[in-house]
Amino acid sequence: MENTTLSITGMTCGGCAASVTRVLTKLDGVASAQVDLAAANAKVSFDPQVVNLDDLKRAIQGAGFGTA
Repeated sequence: MENTTLSITGMTCGGCAASVTRVLTKLDGVASAQVDLAAANAKVSFDPQVVNLDDLKRAIQGAGFGTA
């Protein structure tokens, strides 16, 4: 497993954080995702053999949020 922290833009409420958590954890290869609204980031544990950073960012962007 690999761990990364992604900066996320556009989150304004707990529902936003829940949406990001949901789209990340639905990806094959993602073991866990902890989204912090106040810090505007997501700590993600994933299997790089299955999913990569670009996949994670695309999922976040697909949910309507940005990545820095």
